[in-house]
Parts: sequence; structure tokens; C-alpha cells
Amino acid sequence: MNRLTAATSPYLRQHADNPVDWWPWSDEAFAEARRREVPVLLSVGYAACHWCHVMAHESFEDEGTAAYMNDHFVNIKVDREERPDVDSVYMEATQAMTGQGGWPMTCFLTPAAEPFYCGTYFPPQPRHGMPAFAQVLEAVTRTWNQRRDEVTQAAGEIVAHLDSPQIPSGEAPDQAALDGAVESLAKDFDPVHAGFGGAPKFPPSMVLEFLLRHAARTGSEQALAMVEQTGERMARGGMYDQLGGGFARYSVDQAWVVPHFEKMLYDNALLLRVYLHWWRQTGAPLAERVVRETADFLLRDLRTPEGGFASALDADSEGVEGKFYAWTPAELRAVLGDADGAATAELFGVTEEGTFEHGTSTLQLPVDPADPAAFADSRARLFAARAQRVPPGRDDKVVGAWNGLAIAALAEAGALLEESSYVEAAVAAADLLVRLHTDDASRLVRTSRDGVAGTSPGVLEDYADVAEGYLALFTVTGHQVWLERAGELLHVVLTRFSDGEGGFFDTADDAERLVRRPRDPTDGATPSGRSAAAGALLTYAALTGSSRHREAVEPALGVAGALADRAPRAAGWGLAVAEALAAGPVEVAVVGPDDPDRSALRRTALFSPSPGAVVAVGTPSTAGASSSGGGDGRIPLLAGRGLVDGRSAAYVCRNFVCERPVTDPRELGARIGVRNIQ
Repeated sequence: MNRLTAATSPYLRQHADNPVDWWPWSDEAFAEARRREVPVLLSVGYAACHWCHVMAHESFEDEGTAAYMNDHFVNIKVDREERPDVDSVYMEATQAMTGQGGWPMTCFLTPAAEPFYCGTYFPPQPRHGMPAFAQVLEAVTRTWNQRRDEVTQAAGEIVAHLDSPQIPSGEAPDQAALDGAVESLAKDFDPVHAGFGGAPKFPPSMVLEFLLRHAARTGSEQALAMVEQTGERMARGGMYDQLGGGFARYSVDQAWVVPHFEKMLYDNALLLRVYLHWWRQTGAPLAERVVRETADFLLRDLRTPEGGFASALDADSEGVEGKFYAWTPAELRAVLGDADGAATAELFGVTEEGTFEHGTSTLQLPVDPADPAAFADSRARLFAARAQRVPPGRDDKVVGAWNGLAIAALAEAGALLEESSYVEAAVAAADLLVRLHTDDASRLVRTSRDGVAGTSPGVLEDYADVAEGYLALFTVTGHQVWLERAGELLHVVLTRFSDGEGGFFDTADDAERLVRRPRDPTDGATPSGRSAAAGALLTYAALTGSSRHREAVEPALGVAGALADRAPRAAGWGLAVAEALAAGPVEVAVVGPDDPDRSALRRTALFSPSPGAVVAVGTPSTAGASSSGGGDGRIPLLAGRGLVDGRSAAYVCRNFVCERPVTDPRELGARIGVRNIQ
């Protein structure tokens, strides 16, 4: 009996019709393994994972393979995006056993949930040094039946190894460590194609944010150049959707030509913010275009009817990876005519030989078109023609953390670009998280789908990233409720997730007990819960003056300090937060009536590239304190700030110690490093 039919996860539902007797992750599944005295086969993946689909078609839909699995194992299917805690524990085991990781992840566990053999994708026949999946199943069964005591002992030793800290925590990165991280990144920088390392190349969003902040704080031309070159190459390559906006997951080659076509919410939220900050810092037209197109992609393709943002778009359509996105010269000519089709093929790098598979090409834009108006027309016609193709599947579950990242990015983009629709979308997503993901005790659930909350509790990254989104909304809208809600979530972080050593666990102290309590300190595809918490805590402290929140930041950045020189790519967000700490961060209080003068000061303040700068806007209260506009005086950064000669004023502060107030936006801009304002 397959038990996935009622699952809320789209990934689990994709496997509901498999002949495999799948269980969801549950106590009941492990009880069944103990009753039958068989091992557990744990399969972990996610809905947009191409190789997960491949293994499903090759093995899990095969009647013979499924029958063997059902006879010899209790089979558990897990959506890594819904249960990142489970994924983290067994991915660490997989990496320890094999030296690498990825999805689909295949682990064999004792009935006590201890791993004893792990791998990733297994083919149906031996291939490229990999054993066939059937061979693996038979070998595990034979070993379990003939050498069970050895298996159990080895599994216990593996769990003991996982419990030992893999990365010792150091001190928060100081200015010398931050300089050293830039030098280390420069050694790993690809001078030909930009980015870091070789193929496959992932978008280094958090590293780029660190480099932008470092350049803003120190004036480093080297740091800014790495951002500009990488940002341009990614945006002009095949990894960026040249027709519809938004980035694919990664490039399979070193030159950003051919992507792995799945499009993830978290990548696009993080990259949207990086390109926005690049534009804010330099005024680069390419950066602004990417921000607008990516924001439009989020609103058009990932927004759910309930107001949240879906997790991902699949890499495949009609069972073929990239079919929705790739083109041939003949297809371009069919849409645009011979002359325009040929010109557009040359512009987009679409060749007869193809740059992808089966003679098709990804679309690239190595140079800007000579005739922007004609190009815009051709692009619109191609986009309309592509819309008639079968689109990739959409994983429409709403993940709290990733929506928090999207809220922060869209709120800032809406404010800086004066696009109210972006801010409205951010507010709607935040309202959904409040309404559906949050209980009366400010405890979060991880996911929802179709307006129904899931059952998996929020993990540290959910609390931290949602708080980050709420803090950005407070800055942009001035509505105090978002500051209060962020504070409530961060209170849970400090009381439920602390590890007692200055860091944080990824799960709360009352969460389900796994074979170990996960505590992943490194930044991966998204900020680690630890570094995300440090960033939100620092911003909240800068707005409220809370010493409790501020004091939690430096020890939380200890892992970033340990990695700054030897592995900065694994600590991008932690280093970015450390830049904000080194900068103060700058606090700007703008006080005055809701009039054009205050608006001009506020807009200038929002354009500060100073790392982690915070902005609070309000009106002076009759008691000489301040408020968010309602006279309640509960925003400490605004307390005691008044008008200057009857005019709106801005106060530039660090640690709540303020300079002389200014009334001229140009003078304010000079104080806070504003170079580009439009």
C-alpha cells in the first residue's frame, strides 16, 4: 500500500502511484521496520530534481524493482524541502561515507534510524563505475541478513562520528579576516568566465553580497570587479532566462552556457537582491534590467493564488530537460521570419550545431542589441510563442524560509525602483505567513500548499529568513507590526534554538528527536540558519537597541571567522553579516511629517550601500519621543529625534549615537555613501 496519496508535498505526490510501498517519514514506518526486522530504505529528493525523476522512472516505477524493495525493506520517501532536518542528518552521513552528496539521496538505515550505507543516484544497470540499483539492494539485503551485528555496530559508530563538530567555531571575522576572505576568493576567481571554481558553476549569490558590502565599506576595486564580472557573465549566459527573466539552478559548464534548467525560488530571491544592491551601488543598467525581469518572473510564474511564492519550476517538460527553454534557428525563423530570425539567432548565439542537446541552443545575450526597440519586439514575440509550449511542472508548496527571502528582496526592490506592485506582493506573502504558517505562540510551520498548512515544524532558517523579510518590510512600509513580528520570531530563535555555545541548532529544543540534532554551520544554496539568524538579530538590534540581540551576533559568526580564509565560499552570508557588524551597522532615523521633504530623505537613506544599514521613518510625538506615525513612541531608533527648524530631518547613527541631523538629501547622501540615486 502506497501511503503518499494524501501528502501535501508535490514531490511525495509524484510517487503516490509507484508500485513501491512508500511510507512518509513517521514513527509508524520505523515501528514497521522493527516489527519485520528489516532495514529502512530512505529516498530523499525534491520535486524539481531532474535525476530524482530519472531514478523514479528507471527504478521506482519498475514492478520487479518495487517488488524487491517491498519484500526486503520499509521504504520511506522524504521531500528534502519539507524536512530539511532529516535531509541534513543523512546528507552529512552520505558525504562522510562517499565524499560527495546530492539528490536523489539513497540511504539504508537500521530500524533505529541509524545509517549504515548511503549513496545518491543509482542506475538500473552498472554504469560509469556505479553499481546497478538492484545490485545495491541485493548486497544490502545479504549483508543485513548475514552480518547484522556488524551493520548495527557500524551504524552506531557513524552516528557517533556525526555528533562530533566538523567545523570548530572561532571568533567573528574582524577587518583583517574580511580582507583575507577577499584575497582568498580572488585566488579562486575564474578570470576568463568569472565566478568561482570550475564546472559545474553555481550562482554565488551570498559571496557576491559579501563582496558588494566589502567594496562599499572599504572601497575595494578588486571586490567590486569580481561582482561586476560575475554578475554580467551570469546575466548574459544561458543560465539566465533571456525571454522570461529569472535564473536556473546552476550552469553545467564553466562558461555559464548550459544550465540545469530548474528554477528555484531561493536562488532567484537571493540573486534579485544581489543585482539590486549592485545597481544601487553603481547604477549599472544591466543590473536594473535583471532586477525588474526577475521580480516580474517571481510575480508571474511563482506566485500562488494565496499570495505566497511556489518553491520551484521543474527542469523538464514533456519528460525532456530544457525542452521549454531551448531553440533551433528554424524555430526562431518560424516565429520571426527569415531575416529577423537569422539576426536574432546570431544575437542569442543559437547555432545549427546547437549549444545544448539534439541541435538545440540555450539563449545567451553576450552583447546588447544595436536596435533595442526591434529586439524588444522580437523578444516579446518569442516569449509569446514559448508560452504555447508545454511548461515545466511547478512545485507549488510555499516554504517559509524561501518566502522570507523573497519578501526581503521584493520589498527592497519595490522601494528602490518605485514599483509598488513588488511591495504589495511582499506584503501579501508576509500576510500569508502570518495567517497560515504562524500560531499564537509565534511558532512556525515549514510549508503550506493550496492554503493548507503542513505539519513539519519550522527550522532555524525559517525563523531567521522570515524575520529578515519582516524587517525589510518594516523599513520599506514603516508599519511597526512587522518589526514586532520579527522580534517575536527572534525571541523563539534565542530561547528554542540556542546550542549553549554561542551558536544555534537547526531544530528547536522541542522538535522531533532524530539520531542527531542537526547543526549545519555552513552557507550552501541558501544562508545557513546560523548566519541568517545572525543577520536578522543584528538588524533587529540596530533598530531597537536590544543588547540581548546584539550580543548573540558575534558568537554566531564564529564559524564564518573560522572559514574566512580557507573556505570563504562556504560562509558567504556569514561574511556579509560580518561586514554589517564592521560597518556599525549605520542607522538612519528620518523624522518629519509625511511630506515630500521626508520622502526625499527616506529615499536617499534607502540608497545607502553601507553594509546592513537600517532605516526607520516616523513623525515626532508631542512628548518629543517618536513613533511610527501613530504617536506611540515604541521604535527606539526614533526616540528623541525631532524636526530641525521645523523641517524633516535625518539622523545618522551608530549604536544609537547620532551625528548632527541634516535636512538636505544631498548632505545625507554624502554621509552614508550614496553614489547612485534615481
